[in-house]
Amino acid sequence: MITIRVYTPEDAICTGQLIADVYEKFNLNYLPKLERGPYLGPFLYAYSEQEQHKAAIASILKAQMMWVAVNLNNEIVGILRGSPQRLHSLFVREDHHGIGIGRMLTETFEEACRELGCTKITLAASLYAVPFYQRLGYKKSTGQRKGYSFDGAGFPFQPMKKILSN
Repeated sequence: MITIRVYTPEDAICTGQLIADVYEKFNLNYLPKLERGPYLGPFLYAYSEQEQHKAAIASILKAQMMWVAVNLNNEIVGILRGSPQRLHSLFVREDHHGIGIGRMLTETFEEACRELGCTKITLAASLYAVPFYQRLGYKKSTGQRKGYSFDGAGFPFQPMKKILSN
């Protein structure tokens, strides 16, 4: 059983490690492993014990709206970060892909946006995530683009949007 709950600052280390692992494996797999560091930003140090690294990750994670998915062992297996009308990031631990966690987190976010009066949500999907978002009703809003991921330039992404129904 999976529970969705609001993110707390105590979740920073676990979520930072989850993001580092998933982001590198699925979003940066087009790059040679030795070239991925600049694209990971502070998540490159997600497993570091140094306080400055922990603080950098906690700081970069901050968003207006955040939820985590927790399994029966109280392990964080997913995280969604966003702000009204904008889904910033969604990550689900690899061994929990395909069982509805991403959908649960996204639906929780969409409902919160509706309650705030939002009529649409936009996002910049990694190319890996485009089919997932399409299954949830998101549409490509333009062609693929290239942008920045921390200090790495040329990160491919797909702008997408969804019109929210009441």
